[in-house]
Amino acid sequence: MYKDIQKNRHVIYYFSGGAISQIGNILSGLGFLFLTYRLTESNMQTTFIAIAETVPYLLFGLIGGAVADVINRIKMMIIMDLLRFGIVCFTVILYFQNWLNFYHLLTGSFLLQCCGCFFNPAHRAVLLELVKEEQLPAANSIWDTIQRPASLAGPILAAWMLAKGDIVYLFIIDALSFAISAVFISRLPSILRLANKESLSLSSLYQSIWAFVQYGKTNSKLVQLFVITFLVVFFNTWVWQVGMLLAFEEITTDGESWFNALQILYGIAATIISVLLPYLLKQLNMKKYLIGCIIWGLGISIIGFVYELPVFFIGALLIGIGLPISSLTRVYLIQTSVPKAMLGRAFSTNAVLLYAANTLSLSIYASLLPVLSIRTLMLISGLAILFIVCFYACSSLFRKVPGV
Repeated sequence: MYKDIQKNRHVIYYFSGGAISQIGNILSGLGFLFLTYRLTESNMQTTFIAIAETVPYLLFGLIGGAVADVINRIKMMIIMDLLRFGIVCFTVILYFQNWLNFYHLLTGSFLLQCCGCFFNPAHRAVLLELVKEEQLPAANSIWDTIQRPASLAGPILAAWMLAKGDIVYLFIIDALSFAISAVFISRLPSILRLANKESLSLSSLYQSIWAFVQYGKTNSKLVQLFVITFLVVFFNTWVWQVGMLLAFEEITTDGESWFNALQILYGIAATIISVLLPYLLKQLNMKKYLIGCIIWGLGISIIGFVYELPVFFIGALLIGIGLPISSLTRVYLIQTSVPKAMLGRAFSTNAVLLYAANTLSLSIYASLLPVLSIRTLMLISGLAILFIVCFYACSSLFRKVPGV
């Protein structure tokens, strides 16, 4: 299964360009945060930079998907990579001229993520044009497996460069990564736009987004997939990004080291599952998605129930199994249930929902911390995921709905 995909040189270009672009995204995100703190020594201004990296997806995520369904997706990705290359190069020039300030960094960070709003849905949607439908599970697994080492390589590379030289090298490598990504993507075959639009305008984009909303009304299980994903991610985000670290700080004397070890175990488990998934599950459907969510929810639940150090790693192992199963199945269901001409909008809608869930989770849980303990919040989160999934599974037994 994997051998057939590896023989497809266009897929190799696709994965190579995406991986290098992913490393560039991580380097730019870290670089803007580090440099802001060095210039300002302000926690608040550094936080504004972090917000600037998420807000664009809430503002322009749907628009990016609509545009990806209107214009040539290959050209769009190349343009976005070149724009990101220019933004980072301009930042480097300002740095060497000693003109760089907080507002430049805030603007640069915001614009880079705006480019990502257009690049990401086009990148996801174009995969279906490069492989056969029966190869999609394996192709998705390869991409997921590539993304995880790329996500780890970014911070490791950043730490090494910061130890060896000036922080500006982060931006120089970042700029080169976008340029190299554009070269790889330019090697992909030309794919004609799939939507028949006379012009690209705000009115046409609004109509395009509205057309996808109307389509969603006819595909109820796709909507249910989005809703379940939003709720599960909402209950997971704070637990995984903040709660685990706070819990380790609460029950150990070296919370950061234990948290890093947990992340490594999770990464190894998730990578192994991503590689083996096409062999373990021959058919990806809604049932497999729900099974992945149940394993995911169980991992969080047992941590909240027992709240002892060894169980944290058992829970992380379960999360590392369940999360990639549900994630890869969700991607496959979107790819195979949505018309090709709407894939950009489908993936951008998925991304917007994920970012909205992340933002709400971090905000609401932060307000609950003074009232509820970390353990209680973890237990509530795990049980909520299990309840949501079981409720949907039970309710679906009493109705038959065509769709995903």
